[in-house]
Amino acid sequence: MPSKSWIPWIASLLTAIAFAADNTTCSSNATTLHLTDGPYENYFYSDCHSATHVIITSPLPSTNLTLIGPRLLIAWPAGNSGIVAFFSPSNGQNGTLGIRLKNSTSGPALDPIYTAGDSSNWNASVGVSGTIVFNDSAVLTVPILGSIRTIRDFTEGPSIIYPAVQDAINFSSSTSDSATLNRTWFDNITTTTLSFTPLNGSDAITLDRNINTTLTFAPGTYRFNASFNYPQLTQLSPQAVLNNASTDLIQQSPDQTTSLSFLSYTDKLLAGTWRFLTYFGRDSMISLLLLQPILSPSATEAVLASVIERINATDGSACHEEVLGDYATWLNLQKNVSSTQPGCDYKMVDTDFFVPIVLKGYFVDTDSGRGRAGRFFNRTAGFLEENAGKTYEALALRTAEKIVNTTAAFAAEGGQKRENLIHLKDGEVVGQWRDSTYGIGGGRAPYDVNTALVPAALRAIAALSRAGLFPSHPDWNSTADAHAQIWEDESLSFFEVSVPRDAAKQLVDDYTSNLTIYSGPSHSEDITENVLFYALALDGNDGQDNVRVMNTDDCFRHFLLNTTNQTQLTGYLNQTADHVLQPWPVGLSSDVGLFVANPAYGGAAVYARNFTNADYHGTVVWSWQLAMMAAGLARQLGRCDGNATSNIPDFCEDGELYAKVLRAYNHLWTLIDANGEQLSGEVWSWTYDDGFHVEPLGSFTPTESDIRQLWSLTFLAVHRENFRQSLA
Repeated sequence: MPSKSWIPWIASLLTAIAFAADNTTCSSNATTLHLTDGPYENYFYSDCHSATHVIITSPLPSTNLTLIGPRLLIAWPAGNSGIVAFFSPSNGQNGTLGIRLKNSTSGPALDPIYTAGDSSNWNASVGVSGTIVFNDSAVLTVPILGSIRTIRDFTEGPSIIYPAVQDAINFSSSTSDSATLNRTWFDNITTTTLSFTPLNGSDAITLDRNINTTLTFAPGTYRFNASFNYPQLTQLSPQAVLNNASTDLIQQSPDQTTSLSFLSYTDKLLAGTWRFLTYFGRDSMISLLLLQPILSPSATEAVLASVIERINATDGSACHEEVLGDYATWLNLQKNVSSTQPGCDYKMVDTDFFVPIVLKGYFVDTDSGRGRAGRFFNRTAGFLEENAGKTYEALALRTAEKIVNTTAAFAAEGGQKRENLIHLKDGEVVGQWRDSTYGIGGGRAPYDVNTALVPAALRAIAALSRAGLFPSHPDWNSTADAHAQIWEDESLSFFEVSVPRDAAKQLVDDYTSNLTIYSGPSHSEDITENVLFYALALDGNDGQDNVRVMNTDDCFRHFLLNTTNQTQLTGYLNQTADHVLQPWPVGLSSDVGLFVANPAYGGAAVYARNFTNADYHGTVVWSWQLAMMAAGLARQLGRCDGNATSNIPDFCEDGELYAKVLRAYNHLWTLIDANGEQLSGEVWSWTYDDGFHVEPLGSFTPTESDIRQLWSLTFLAVHRENFRQSLA
């Protein structure tokens, strides 16, 4: 992404309290934030009534106009709701229309909208107002009002339009030359409204009902009002999100702590904005694992409660993504059910295993968690209708039982077979964090799940059992540990890929010579021995036995496990350090960060085709993977400072290897520091011209990166640590 400017307009944020319906003003408590990530201008507004993210998209001279056009987008955390309005130049010449937001009379670009509820609708109408400027005449081509999910389906898929949504939009004009769009949701209660009014002598807005019911704007300035009347969430202030020892971060990192607050609420933390402005289980739990040293008990338990609330009580599956608001009502109607009840997506296989890991991380490993465990597990669920009245302990037990049962076959005597590994669910092409169509190359048994998440979850279940949880399974305090040991020691070999030196050099040269996006060196001369790495998954596309893509998912095992098979650990750390240190396409390192995938050793054309700098999980950089790799390597290096010599791993006594791992750790932090402006975003890509240059992923694909992602804020808690430089 090009250079960003972070401009926190007001340093303080609202406290996490609910205001009475007649409290019509609270602008003095507002927080605003402006983030530039061209061609996207991001404006955040939060006050005591609501929170809003507004994105103005205006093409730059370098913009790919087939992917990016003028756009006003409003995203609200409540109900995962929003509005998008796409514009095109009236003259039909793409690239000639530019739009921008002006500062309001009060200073910030956005002003609040608040109208108290009444007897006909007890929900207040909330939103924002701003001033938009068109440099040329414009046509509103496609408006979508209601759900962020509906907007995502349009922007990221094949421009999916739902007639039932679009046909419900009402257009109207008034004698004041303004125009209004509104749509009543499928619940027949909630209404989203977007209106435009000319300012400063700008021409009237023309409503043309003969051209798909659209609006035409002359060059000039217009006031827009965007609002809806859905129940709001209660936001946590930075002071409420952070524990007492970490509140100094509010002054040290105002952008990141304000962003974290924007994504934090009393009943859940949201994955990112604008595209994922709702609950995602995996994202929440990974974020908690990395942020836990700085989070308050309230924020920690908001994550844990949100996960437990959404467990499928029938089979123990943990929820990947919640579905609520207008989109939930619409999905219910597709099943001939008239209901506003929320639902959950349970297609992932990795999310289950994080549940005991995060429960153990808080309720066993922290003083505050141990003191609050009884009260927490005695709570009863209420978010999902089918879970109403079930205790958190019963729901957590259901997930633990699922994990123990599904992992038992591999742990049994003689059971260490490929077919007993954890596989994606039937009919699904995704199941873990690389959840795009080709994210794990069509593989069925994911590397991270089988080699890290399963043993870590079993270790956690054993620890929770020893702490008094799951009393109906007293044997778990030892059997879960025993099963974890087998998974730790025996799963890794199924994914091992070893490429002979000469073959590896040829593969890298061939891969590089066929790349049109890269004109740099292949660095194949750096390959001096066989190349070892671990496949992304087993059983890949085009009949591949395994997905031969070097990757960053080693970070899970380093971060979650203290393995004790010394020969295996030594080799594993050695190959990870090589990948971090070696430049792409030999390794994973580049000036813009570690690429999460390197397909150079695949050989088959399918690898280079599906793992590019335009792919969501291709040769791109993800912030949270940098954070987990840094934290994971720190955990392993930290084992060398143990007090009991019997617990110090063998690699700590190998001066050459210790120095290499430390060098990899420090090199990783050099890359992290060099890309500090990108770290709070979701994912970024690159171009190459005598070196790597950061480029937004959205420059190459309709899937744009969130400007702020929950698990990308984890560098608030993950820092470079000082380790001894040698064994001497």
